[in-house]
Amino acid sequence: MQRAFGLVRDLMVFTDRRLILVDKQGVTGRRTEYLSLPYRSIAMYSLETAGHFDLEAELKLWVSGQPQPLVRSLGRNTGAEDIIAVLAEHVPR
Repeated sequence: MQRAFGLVRDLMVFTDRRLILVDKQGVTGRRTEYLSLPYRSIAMYSLETAGHFDLEAELKLWVSGQPQPLVRSLGRNTGAEDIIAVLAEHVPR
């Protein structure tokens, strides 16, 4: 593991080869979905903020073979700027 970021209820883990998205589902959070994305499958990404950087933000990841982007809400102080920096480092140009 290189970096990990806690989102509102979820987790983003950056390894040397892939991004792992951990999604807690349901009211109790007992049900968990793990999504493993190799960096080479991420075609592009975007970050939309609500004014000031690192406040409420929305991260979109376009994955090859999928028509719609994966969307993750980033809460306050989740390190949106750091997440983009790690993506820029790992996603092929």
